[in-house]
Formats: sequence, structure tokens, C-alpha cells
Amino acid sequence: MAETFDIRPVAGKRDATMFVRVPRLLYRGMPGWVAPLDMERAENFNPKKNPFFRHAEVAFWLAWRGEEPVGRIAASIDQLHIDRYADATGHFGCLDCVDDPALVSGLLRTAEAWLRERGMKRVTGPFNLSINAESGLVTSGFTHRPMFMTPWNPPYLPPHVDAAGYAVAADTMDYDFDVTQPVSAIGSGMLARSELASRVTTRGIRMGQLKADVRIALGLFNDAWANNWGFVPFTDAEIEHAASAMRPVLREVSATFVEIDGVAHAFALGIPNLLEWVDRFDGRLLPFNWVPFAWNVIRARPNAVRIPLMGVSSTYQKSPLGAGLAMMAIEGLHRSGKKRGTRRAELGWVLEQNRPMRRIIERLGGKVSKTYRIYERALA
Repeated sequence: MAETFDIRPVAGKRDATMFVRVPRLLYRGMPGWVAPLDMERAENFNPKKNPFFRHAEVAFWLAWRGEEPVGRIAASIDQLHIDRYADATGHFGCLDCVDDPALVSGLLRTAEAWLRERGMKRVTGPFNLSINAESGLVTSGFTHRPMFMTPWNPPYLPPHVDAAGYAVAADTMDYDFDVTQPVSAIGSGMLARSELASRVTTRGIRMGQLKADVRIALGLFNDAWANNWGFVPFTDAEIEHAASAMRPVLREVSATFVEIDGVAHAFALGIPNLLEWVDRFDGRLLPFNWVPFAWNVIRARPNAVRIPLMGVSSTYQKSPLGAGLAMMAIEGLHRSGKKRGTRRAELGWVLEQNRPMRRIIERLGGKVSKTYRIYERALA
């Protein structure tokens, strides 16, 4: 006889703390898993600290077998998505559980019921919590280098979601770069042969004007990806929050802005892979782990970086010059990363059907390291 489980809404501080801890309790010791910091995850799920909650309604549940937590899930309705697409689509996220298809189905049905009660006709996910944060379930590359700001799940989870009646909405991928290799000059060569040659310059982050540069970067992102599948823009509050959150780990060399006549038209942003600094912390920074973590932040010489954001303004996006601008942005990060001893970089996510961007990345030496799947289901 199958074991029973009880799925209950998160209620109170104790449940909220458990919601953060569930993945590391379930996945500890699995190849490829590194626990993120509890305090960072707790802030992400806190309506008072994460500006996502200003435009979204979110609910959380925990699954229990007796007194043992065995799973979790979240459901959300993002008003920005509803306003943009008018498609009555809600989302699920934070899907983590033991290897039990009945439990996966039960968690998904719980989220679906909540969404259906609020008039949603379709569900997509997982998004943890926003499409601009961690998106999708890993379908390949489970044991590849754990990377900050990317989701992780055990291999058994995607087949269980398939069995629960979900179809593929989109597949995405991350690309790995060997930073020790020679820096390409393809992009700069393309621009040198264009009419823009004398008007193009590159620069890093102006640390004295960090908020302004983060605003420029995310503004470019909103412009560049506006026609991408599922796109939802960053709000002003989210831009301000990102600038504050990233300040401790950003340096002048953390981004490359490509400017034409002094106006940024392309950028690429690299963030240290914080998971390589916390892989033995088991999610805890206190009482003693903060010392080596702070030292690594101050030293700022990561072995690997993640490139979560890049883009080319819509003015040049569909032209050969746009490809050159994108390549120059990546080349700039490659050059600066190599100087400070970085060995690997991971860029993503990139939609599988985004052939132009994939060609640019692959031409510069990127190789697919992980693939992710975003699912959908009609709520009839």
C-alpha cells in the first residue's frame, strides 16, 4: 500500500523556514546538488523584501508524511504577465519532492486548484518565482558544475511532471565557456569594418554609479528581450533591488557595455558563481561560515562566473551589426575574466529556438552544458 501524504499551506514562520530548507533536506548528497544560502532563499520568498510580490499573488505549500517534510510547491499569478498577454495563465514553481509520482501529481494538482479558483485557464512553470529568476526543470547536465541563479532538480522529477499531464512549453539551455582559451576578436573585427568603427567604445561598470549602470543594463534587457517567449519586464523596484543585492559581488570588470556615440546598445553581465564559495556550508552562513564567504567576496577572484543577462538594443538587434555588438560584449567579459583568473563561464538561459543568439554563442566557443524544460497544462 502506498504511503499517504498531507499537503498543507505554509502557515507561520516555522513553515516558512521549512519551505526554504526542504530542498537541502531531500537532495543532500546527490551528485550536482549544492545548497544555496538559506538567508538568500528566505529573502526571495519574503513579500516584504522581494519586489516580485508587488505585482504577483503567491501561495506556498508543504507536503508531509507524518512529521517528515517530503515536498513543496508554489503557485503564482503575475499581473505583469496577465497585463501583457491577457491569456489567463498562472504559474507553478519551487517544485521539490521525494521520488514519488503520486506526490508530484498531488503537489501540481494543489497548485492548479488554487490557480483555477482565481480564474486561470492555463499553468506554466516552474518559475522560482519569476520567469526572470530560476526557470525550468533540468533535463540534462545534472552533474555539471552547480551554478548560482540556476535551478537544480534530481533526474526523476521531469518524468513525473510528464506523467502528471504536462506538455513542453519551451526548452532552454545554458552554455559553458572555457575562459582560459584565447579571446575571440570576431565581434570587434565585424564592427571595425563597419561604418560604426569610429563611434563604438566599450567600458565596464562605473562602481560610483552602480545603480545607474544596473538600470541601463536591465533597461537594455527589457528592450532586447521584449519579443522573447514568455517575456515579462523588470520593474523599477526590481531594478533597484537587483542593484542593492548585487553590489557586494560586482566589480568594474563584471560587465561590458558596448556604446555607440556614448549610448549603450549592448551589454553582458557576469556574476561570481557564489555556489563555489558555499558548497560546504549546507545552506548556513552563521555562525562561522560568513568568514570564508566574506573573504571570497572581498577577494573577488571566482573560478567560475555566470552570465545571466545580456542583450542588444532593438535598434540593431536584427542586423549583422547587432551580432557584432553582442559578440563584443561577450568578448569584453572573456577578456576581463581571464585577467582575474576566472576559468569557466556559464551563459544562459537561451531559448532552444533562438537560433541567431545560439549561433553567436557557439561561434565564440560556447558549448551546451545544461538543458531545461518549461511545462504547460490547460486548466479545463
